[in-house]
Amino acid sequence: MSVLRVCEVGPRDGLQNQTRHFSVDERIELIDRLTGTAPAAVEAVSFVNDRRVPRMAGAEEILDRIARPSGVDIAALVLNGRGVTRALECELDEIRFAVSATDSFNLRNVNAPVSATVDDFRASARAIRDRDIRLTAIIAVAFGCPFSGVVAADAVIELAGELAAAGAEEILLADTIGCGVPSQVSVLLAGVAQVAPGIPLGVHLHNTRNTGYANAVAAVSAGATTLDSSVGGLGGCPFAPNATGNIATEDLCFMLRNMGIETGVRLPALLDVVGWLGKIVPDEITGQLARAGLFPEVAGE
Repeated sequence: MSVLRVCEVGPRDGLQNQTRHFSVDERIELIDRLTGTAPAAVEAVSFVNDRRVPRMAGAEEILDRIARPSGVDIAALVLNGRGVTRALECELDEIRFAVSATDSFNLRNVNAPVSATVDDFRASARAIRDRDIRLTAIIAVAFGCPFSGVVAADAVIELAGELAAAGAEEILLADTIGCGVPSQVSVLLAGVAQVAPGIPLGVHLHNTRNTGYANAVAAVSAGATTLDSSVGGLGGCPFAPNATGNIATEDLCFMLRNMGIETGVRLPALLDVVGWLGKIVPDEITGQLARAGLFPEVAGE
């Protein structure tokens, strides 16, 4: 059975656009429940401007208080060097640095062109180099941009090569607005593998247009070793307000399990977390496994 790394992004991407505000205590409880299901990693917080993204305030306190079970990496998202500086003052296993594939999106996100953010990434990689922290580069809007439209595959591949040369230890392609299709996934991952040889690749998928799980299968077939997902399918896209969000961790892991791909995630325990969340935000649970149940059930799972 092959093994794939699942990074649970519910505490960050799942909550940052929620109408309901989750307190620091509630976010800690969610993270602790999720680490108890044994994913490879949990993206617990983001180091962003608290005024711009109030749902993500309190990152340092959260990292100071959460449980840290063996075998589960704790990750944080950053958008610039200021975020890296904050992150390096905390206990982390992974820093995930997002760089947009288009200037238009990057300007909206961090008020800087892509070239400036790549320079920021390069400097951050030097700062992280001697620390026991994995540096992952995430290329946002890799499959399409709400402001610039279609994003050329060559532009994404070229950016991935720059980030690899700058010190990325892993590269993830993000379908930020959920517009990608499997053929794009295959082409992009193949191209990035050429310019970033030996660097692990992955994808961050949204199910906005119901292509997320097909894209996940395409990514695995193309050699991706990390898949991002969110418990219950929590999340959304501020540029498509009526759309659903990330692919659901439980649905993804069920599919992978039945494909013979090991994730390490304890599915019954994860379904318990979905049930707990469903009592808090019942209208936000878009995953299907909690409704339908496991099949077949596996003894001792």
